[in-house]
Amino acid sequence: MAQSPSAAPAPSIYTDVVEGADADLINDDIHPATLQERHWSVGNMASLWIGMVVCVPTYMLAAGLIDQGMSWAQAVGTVLLGNLIVLVPMILNGHPGTKYGIPFPVMARASFGIHGAHIPSLLRALVACGWFGIQTWIGGAAIWQLLGALAGAPLGGEPIAWLGINGVQLLCFLLFWGIQVAILYKGVESIRLLETLAAPFLIVMGLALLGWAWVKAGGFGPMLSTPSAFAPGGPKEGQFWSTFFPSLTAMVGFWATLSLNIPDFTRYAKSQRDQVLGQAIGLPATMTLFAFIGVAVTSASTVIYGEAIWDPTVLLGKMGGGFTVALSLFALSIATLSTNIAANVVSPANALINAAPRHVSFRMGGLVTAGLGVVMMPWKLIESTGGYIFTWLIGYSALLGPIGGILIADYFLLRRTRYDIHGLYRFDGPYRYRGGFNPAAILALVIAVLPNVPGFLHAAGLLSSVPPVFDRIYTYAWFVGFLLAGALYLALMKLIPHRSLEA
Repeated sequence: MAQSPSAAPAPSIYTDVVEGADADLINDDIHPATLQERHWSVGNMASLWIGMVVCVPTYMLAAGLIDQGMSWAQAVGTVLLGNLIVLVPMILNGHPGTKYGIPFPVMARASFGIHGAHIPSLLRALVACGWFGIQTWIGGAAIWQLLGALAGAPLGGEPIAWLGINGVQLLCFLLFWGIQVAILYKGVESIRLLETLAAPFLIVMGLALLGWAWVKAGGFGPMLSTPSAFAPGGPKEGQFWSTFFPSLTAMVGFWATLSLNIPDFTRYAKSQRDQVLGQAIGLPATMTLFAFIGVAVTSASTVIYGEAIWDPTVLLGKMGGGFTVALSLFALSIATLSTNIAANVVSPANALINAAPRHVSFRMGGLVTAGLGVVMMPWKLIESTGGYIFTWLIGYSALLGPIGGILIADYFLLRRTRYDIHGLYRFDGPYRYRGGFNPAAILALVIAVLPNVPGFLHAAGLLSSVPPVFDRIYTYAWFVGFLLAGALYLALMKLIPHRSLEA
């Protein structure tokens, strides 16, 4: 009896796919996952998310909302709502990964074309390289703070003019970069093991940091007493919604990256139940808990030190006791490693593999990602909460939202969850479109990005002013791009002749 595509395939189910595939479209890293490879359970998927969520950028995201004027309840509520929203495309895009065992770049071939798939996968990879650099900078900063705490004073002296950081900071950054490069040699399975082992440790350490702040600040009352700046009489009275909506977009944008390449992980899930429950358990709950920790500890720093310290690497450097600092910064380093390897290496590595399967392995793709992460000088991306939230997060969400809209519209609305799995690995199959590119997807992507460009240039300081309507559109960048691209793609697929729906 033939097995349906929705069931987990036996090792031989896709043997004909592999044997009949074009050599330039397949290798050992992007072939359909076999039954033996599909052993990630609900717990593994949840651990993956716990390991990725518990990191400094998550902490800084929630704490940054406090810095923008929100109360603790407003900040945590914004984070929770944003993650409930992004969970939807996360689960939807995870579905084809589990059903067919394919990674994100292969999935994108169905909508963008055999060659056109390089466009969304490489755009996603570029953002991942930026995130890899940011996380590596944070890990290096943790080492620098530890050395400074042990020495009794910051190390390195004046910044190097053209870099903006001093020599010791640069060396710590490169040291942490080297640790990650060593881990990359172990391959994808090492990521599952790292996340599974790190998850419980990170939760305990996060709660321990919260406990420290509770004791030092004298309880939750003083910690969470800072009022909203938007309240009557506050410095930003009446401005809550103008901060809330771009902040919500930033919350969605934070994981808009993974909402695209989540098939890179769900392809290893045992079933749809495992990927859905694992993500639903691991993402919103952990994100909200860690957001609360970030908000509470940042608020407590105002009571303890007289100023809001939203960067935990700086806060940990101020904590007394060599052992306490060492343990805390070790935990921070593990958190950074577990997030960075999973969230910011797998996607660009797979994108590069997809571009040249015969020549690029996962290891080589990871090394290229690591190299680009250094070149992008990530410390400049997170110099301020405004730049981090309103330029970096919202900016790339304007780019990735349209891609997500196209993928979901194609898979669920156009194809009704059916792919020609053979065609995804063949140049002359139904996903060839026009020379390997689907003009409908490319046009939809470009048109959906354009409305957000003026607002981004204004937010980035590259334009002194733009008509107010563009700033308002940019406030909802991910949502505008996602919905507009999906609708345009469906309309254009009816107008442009193609044979991909014969699958």
